[in-house]
Amino acid sequence: MYHTRAVARLLELTPVAESVLRTDLLAAQHELRKQGAGPVLVVLAGPETADRGDTANELNAWMDPRWLKTWAWGEPSDEERERPWFWRYWRALPPRGLVALYLSGWYGPVIQDFAESRSGKRAFERQVREINRFERAMTDDGAVVVKIWLHVDQETQRERLKALEADPLRRWRAGADQWRRLQRHDAVVRVWKRAADLTDSPAAPWRVIDRSDAKSPMTGVATAVRDAIRQALKSASASVPGTPATPAVASPVKDRLSALDLTRTVSKSRALVDLERHQGRLYEAQRLARERGISTIAVFEGWDASGKGGAVRRCTAALDARYFQIVPIAAPTDEELAHHYLWRFWRHIGRAGHVTIFDRSWYGRVLVERVEKFARPDEWQRAYDEINDFEEQLTEHGVVVVKFWLHVSRDEQLDRFRKRQETAHKQWKITDEDWRNRDKWNAYADAVNEMVDRTSTRRAPWTLVEGNDKRYARVKVVKTLADRIRRALKRR
Repeated sequence: MYHTRAVARLLELTPVAESVLRTDLLAAQHELRKQGAGPVLVVLAGPETADRGDTANELNAWMDPRWLKTWAWGEPSDEERERPWFWRYWRALPPRGLVALYLSGWYGPVIQDFAESRSGKRAFERQVREINRFERAMTDDGAVVVKIWLHVDQETQRERLKALEADPLRRWRAGADQWRRLQRHDAVVRVWKRAADLTDSPAAPWRVIDRSDAKSPMTGVATAVRDAIRQALKSASASVPGTPATPAVASPVKDRLSALDLTRTVSKSRALVDLERHQGRLYEAQRLARERGISTIAVFEGWDASGKGGAVRRCTAALDARYFQIVPIAAPTDEELAHHYLWRFWRHIGRAGHVTIFDRSWYGRVLVERVEKFARPDEWQRAYDEINDFEEQLTEHGVVVVKFWLHVSRDEQLDRFRKRQETAHKQWKITDEDWRNRDKWNAYADAVNEMVDRTSTRRAPWTLVEGNDKRYARVKVVKTLADRIRRALKRR
């Protein structure tokens, strides 16, 4: 039926007795849930009248629907259009132990838009690259991805649409859009073939199942899903804690922190004048950005007691409270640990024209999780590329990404710790964990230097803030945030 490398392998599905297959599939699903393995992501794609919906309904009948999440999307909502296009798919990721079924999934709009000339070759290739990176991030994190193309030839589609039109109860399924897309059948198949060639991989393979016969059994789909679940179980049992893959050898990293001039200061009177001026610039920049639908994400990282909270408050004092949110990041919850580590951050991406401030962020993966060994070396090593890809998707969508590292000397931190202990209303700010982190200063400094070296990009650069003098640091942060938003306004 098709002649692509993605398909030649995929027609070799061995028929299995339906009752045995259903039992095997259900048993595998319950074991997946019990072990908390996976998750398993199933993309069910195909042309119009390929019975995607009916197939999904049958699969829900064969499996335990409590642990099978089914997702289908139409045209993007206003809320979705105001965010990067993968936002809707990240939010639909299941936790470990579950199976998710995506009707067309992230392939649907890419294939349809290119086949119907709503997007060009460059956009198609960029989206395919993003798909590959997304699926690679999922499989690297333990997910199993299987993609199924339900084949229906054009003549069979035409006959099915005629039959639907003749049925008063199902006539709504044969509307003008369905007939229009029938005329684009060959174009859709050509685009899918190209997408399949570019995205078929051992870790995220395509399977092709012929659904031209409306009475054909669920054998092919159920077998593919069962095998994917078994693969997830096998991978989970094969992974042995404490024996991670050997991380890549990092290149020498420049010590950027030691190069900072921590003697920089500003007088109180000068700071008041400068701060008021830059807060005014920030307020005006936010107002214009709101009108033009330009979002901003500000990331605040830094040493304990480096002044992040004070810097954030000086920024928010200049912002319209209706259009900003602060997202404080603490240790992940059980729900968050059951997902890819970036999942909890994708959920907080703001709407067009809004400012989102992260007090700590996804950089915890390459900082605290690295130093405290909460993440394996192979996990935090690959996080640099995953983070760069995440921020590239944000900036490609037009989001202004501003990242601050607030730096203080070790002596200055010690002085602030002691003052917190001695001041009753500040004692809550100092914990035993702060002192433990201080004992690992050099390890954290190495992690920060590598973080800056590997994730400071042209469109999402790091701003290192000399923070021994709080007034100087606060002025620099507010000025930088205003400058970055104003620069984005000039480009629009």
